[in-house]
Amino acid sequence: MRIRIQISDSEQIEIECDEGVTSLQLLNMCEQCTRLRDKALVALANGEPIDLNRPITGDVTLRFIGFDDEVGRDVYRHTTAHILAHAVKQIFPEAKLGIGPPIENGFYYDFDVPKPFEPHHIEMIERKMRELIESDTPIERIEMSKHEARELFERLGERYKVELIDEMDEDIVSVYRQGEFVDLCRGPHLPSTGWVKAFKLLHSAGAYWRGDERNPMLQRIYGTSFPTHEQLQAYLNQLEEAQKRDHRRLGRELGLFSVEEDIGPGLVLWHPKGAIIRQLIEDMLRVELVERGYQFVYTPHIAKVTLWQTSGHLSWYRENMFAGIEIEGQEYLVRPMNCPFHILIYKSATRSYRDLPMRLAEMGTVYRYERSGTLHGLMRVRGLTQDDAHIFCTPEQVGDEIEGLIELAYHLLGRFGFEQFEVVLSVRDRSHPEKYAGTPEVWELAERELERVLNKLGIEHKRIEGEANFYGPKIDVYLFDAIGRKWQCSTIQLDFNLPERFDLTYIGSDGRGHRPVMIHRAILGSMERFIGILIEHYAGAFPVWLAPIQVSVVPVADRHIEYASSVASELSKHGIRVEVISRSDTVSAKIRECELRKVPYILVCGDREVRSGSVSVRQRGRKDLGEISVADFLRMLIEQIERKNL
Repeated sequence: MRIRIQISDSEQIEIECDEGVTSLQLLNMCEQCTRLRDKALVALANGEPIDLNRPITGDVTLRFIGFDDEVGRDVYRHTTAHILAHAVKQIFPEAKLGIGPPIENGFYYDFDVPKPFEPHHIEMIERKMRELIESDTPIERIEMSKHEARELFERLGERYKVELIDEMDEDIVSVYRQGEFVDLCRGPHLPSTGWVKAFKLLHSAGAYWRGDERNPMLQRIYGTSFPTHEQLQAYLNQLEEAQKRDHRRLGRELGLFSVEEDIGPGLVLWHPKGAIIRQLIEDMLRVELVERGYQFVYTPHIAKVTLWQTSGHLSWYRENMFAGIEIEGQEYLVRPMNCPFHILIYKSATRSYRDLPMRLAEMGTVYRYERSGTLHGLMRVRGLTQDDAHIFCTPEQVGDEIEGLIELAYHLLGRFGFEQFEVVLSVRDRSHPEKYAGTPEVWELAERELERVLNKLGIEHKRIEGEANFYGPKIDVYLFDAIGRKWQCSTIQLDFNLPERFDLTYIGSDGRGHRPVMIHRAILGSMERFIGILIEHYAGAFPVWLAPIQVSVVPVADRHIEYASSVASELSKHGIRVEVISRSDTVSAKIRECELRKVPYILVCGDREVRSGSVSVRQRGRKDLGEISVADFLRMLIEQIERKNL
């Protein structure tokens, strides 16, 4: 048979073959492919990822993907996860396999074993993995009927795989074999174990099967892998730095927040110093938004179940909502989102096109059921406060509003020192329309409009299918922190569906009723998560405008306490957050305490300072600034705060 193969946009070849041709063979055939040979990990055949050693039997557009692409990284790390599982089964034959997906920056695999893995077990597994990699064992894809697959894994005693197979809709499923090891998997994978060059197992932890605490507790081993040892070492160095910046430890040491067992997991208590940081951020947001035409509202934390039926949350979001409570025969649900409340505020009066755009903002606290195994300090919680807003506008105003929101996101995130961003356009999965509200025509319109704005602004972006919300596509802005980690914060979601479901209208210039468009947006995301990001970005050393304590005044001896207190009083009159360290201790011990608490400025007051009406200034992370008059220091500090110096 003759196969026509389009290699990206540059080259087309025709091949005569009896049983098809693999991408690996092509990499050694044509000039364009040969140049990609050293980097290719997986092929995209008509947009679908396939193994490099999987036969191509028909005309196809082919693109080769390397580690610099997310698909390539996932394949590389998913293969490493299979090598991990292979090693565990060789050392612990009684282990039962769970799942082993790639995750951001690595992979994990879950195992049902009699006892938790210990550090020396991890070392044994790593050694075995190296042996498997050195053996360069071919990795083979095998397709079989669902019935055959079930029989296979039943025979192997892999009950978790059998459970997964029973839930599959497909008649034909795929398994991957490397030597004697076989695993249920959609793939694709690398051609052989030897393609993995550098890896490291990081740690193990307990994890409930499928994240449900009602299921058995499995043991999860986390790891990462890279094409070179240099890349691996750079990542391990980043991890070491990240551990130093862990917001959970710093939050405790700096007295910012806590999560108490008596209250419940994922529910945050803000301590006074943490509350100061949060209030400063919220106050800054309010000023910015009022200047941009937003109006602030307050809404309840619960609502009747019928509201969530109308909005569609009960159909598409129920598993993330907490159980209802019954009041006077009516079922109420705790809110997971604020949008239905803002919709009803809009709907409470007749709106004219002259009233639009209407921008309603709220620091809205919502509650979402997250499984206990996924909770993580401030980063993943069950109670969160969003810098939430909803914009109601005419279809003609959508473009300008989206542009304004992107500018607002860059501006606000920039005020915290973030300079590098990545933008993602999330659209629906066209093959599963049942997951989304509204018609395909409406979705097409919304997706096209978001992409048009991004292209107009010249913003490079990724388009990801299947990541849209149930009611509309969205733009997400990711930021990169001080050590290069990526965090999703800003989200801008275009919604033609909820206005339809709630029958929203406005009176147009023609005197007739028209349907408004709704934009959901959060710039910082949740306050909990954003402050967690800030703690790690700054390593707890907040810029002076954001620091809960801006100045610590340290008297050298008890006789200097009165003067130190007068200095503090003068600073406090000008809104400076200041404390006096008056306890009996050495000056060096007091200074050391302030440094551990990462106070931006330490003012030392002794005999000389009392006589001259000055202070000796130590700036965090820098050398002494020397002796400065209180007035000059105050002017310098106020200027820094007003400029929000980082």
